[in-house]
Amino acid sequence: MGRITARRRVTRVRRGAQATTRVDVLAVEEPLEMRVNGERLAVTMRTPGHDVELASGFLVSEGVLVRAEDLATARYCAGAGSDALNSYNVLDVALAPGVASPDSSLSRDFTISSACGVCGKDSIESVTTRSRFDVSDDPLMVDADAVLDLPGRLREHQKVFAKTGGLHAAALFDGRTGELRVIREDVGRHNAVDKVIGWALAHDLLPLRGQILQVSGRASFELVQKAIMAGIPMLSAVSAPSSLAADLAEQQGLTLAGFVRGESMVLYSRADRVSCNDADSHEEFSIATNQKGTS
Repeated sequence: MGRITARRRVTRVRRGAQATTRVDVLAVEEPLEMRVNGERLAVTMRTPGHDVELASGFLVSEGVLVRAEDLATARYCAGAGSDALNSYNVLDVALAPGVASPDSSLSRDFTISSACGVCGKDSIESVTTRSRFDVSDDPLMVDADAVLDLPGRLREHQKVFAKTGGLHAAALFDGRTGELRVIREDVGRHNAVDKVIGWALAHDLLPLRGQILQVSGRASFELVQKAIMAGIPMLSAVSAPSSLAADLAEQQGLTLAGFVRGESMVLYSRADRVSCNDADSHEEFSIATNQKGTS
């Protein structure tokens, strides 16, 4: 659709120099109204593209979808009014027969910002949806060096970020082979993750056992929850996690890595899944990171 980036004339100001004008490239942000069986569920601000993945991944995170066959159809439709044109900003998802519709309490009567995907939830209890998958028993074991390489590999494939500097990214890596399975970009970090999960649902890959979810920003509570709902045993983030994210990861047995940058990282839960080349250094590494994660 050619709507991922937009060009705009801007003025650049430098200290001690004359202002200059040029054409800059911006990441597009547009609303997407998600409907389920014709009923409005939510409006999220997103970067257009992979919208079906976004909606289906969102429904996986809400505990509605588990298998590809749970989703019957997804189609764009016009907005309100008989004269409304199809702007590709309204997506209606039809559930397969026998699949329960989302609880009415999930419905958002306002726009979800690109910074928050769970705004409008009434309480922590309502956010902590019970996953059908148990990540605590996942036998994933990964070398520390392989994890430390993931942010760089993610960055290499952030094509739109390279042009705009304005998008988050999420990628799925196979913890056994190191293969990059899929990468998605979006103005919202939660949207990027939903698109990854939606891709996995479409390929009937849930639960995502043995996989690592790498994100370009911080690890919030909702990203940990989304990983758990998709059966992903490890979440690696370039920046810090929140305290609630670390608590949920520890409670559910998910390996949570933060500050994954270059030569170091901090493990906040299930450090036993990350191995180092030297056994002694691994023991010291695990103890130090666990202490920091619980401080």
